Amino acid sequence: MIIDKLENWKYYHFGPAWKRAFEFLDTLTPLSEEGKYTLLGDDDIFAIIMSYKTHAPEEAIFESHQKYVDIQTVLTGEERFESSFKGELGVNVPYDALKDIELYQRTTPGKTHIDVLPGTFVMLYPHDAHIAALMIGKKPKWIKKVVVKIKANLLLNPFFENSI
Repeated sequence: MIIDKLENWKYYHFGPAWKRAFEFLDTLTPLSEEGKYTLLGDDDIFAIIMSYKTHAPEEAIFESHQKYVDIQTVLTGEERFESSFKGELGVNVPYDALKDIELYQRTTPGKTHIDVLPGTFVMLYPHDAHIAALMIGKKPKWIKKVVVKIKANLLLNPFFENSI
C-alpha cells in the first residue's frame, strides 16, 4: 500500500501505466462527470468516478483483487479506509475472477486506518485487503471519488512477476 499526496506521484517509478493513471487524475475536478473512463485498452487501465454516502465500519467487509491495483482518491468529502493482511482474514466469498474480487469477514478492525481527503491517494496492491467508504467521525457524509484500476502486470515493479 502507498499513501501520499497526488502531487508526489512522480516519485514512484512504476512506468507508463502509472504515469497514464496520474495524468488522468490530474485532469479531474469536483465537477468531473461520474461514470467509467477507459484509459488504456479495453480493460488494462480504467477509472470509475462515483458518489456515495460513507458508512459505519460495522456495516463493511474487506475486499481484495488479484488482477488489478487500485488507486483511489476523493474529489469531494472525505473517507476512511481500513486495511489488513488478507492472509489473516477469513474468506467470506471466494475469489471471483470475472469481477476480480474476494471478500473477507470483518471480525476485527483493520491493522491500518487511512483518511483520504482531496489531494491525497491510496494505492492498494493485490495483497492489501481493504475497506473503503468508511465515515470519518460519527455521521455518514456524501463523497465523490475516483478509483483507477491498473492491471498489476503493467506496473514496472519487481513485486509483480509479469511486469513489462
